[in-house]
Amino acid sequence: QVQLVESGGGLVQTGASLKLSCAASGLSSSTYAMAWFRQAPEKGREFLATVLWTGTISTYHANSVEGRFTISRDNAKNMVYLQMNNLKPKDTAVYYCNNLRPQDRDYWGQGTQVTVSS
Repeated sequence: QVQLVESGGGLVQTGASLKLSCAASGLSSSTYAMAWFRQAPEKGREFLATVLWTGTISTYHANSVEGRFTISRDNAKNMVYLQMNNLKPKDTAVYYCNNLRPQDRDYWGQGTQVTVSS
């Protein structure tokens, strides 16, 4: 069974950086891609970035974070990372990692809270 544990969030000021980590154990050998999402208060879950899980490290970032956030992976450690630079108050949300494809998801972890003060 897949277990997802996100960490690295915190309270920071505008312009700061944070690096989020996701420990993803129990991933299937057929895992296609992992992704980061976020959910701000009273808003739906938003896709941020994805990285292919095997082979060439290929990534895609949503327009809302392109140029500021960078997703990466470490297959040996079953880890997915999200480097976030130049954080803004609008980035305040709970951040989650999970399989990119809905059909590959068992559940959502608890996420990690990121709060950016102005």
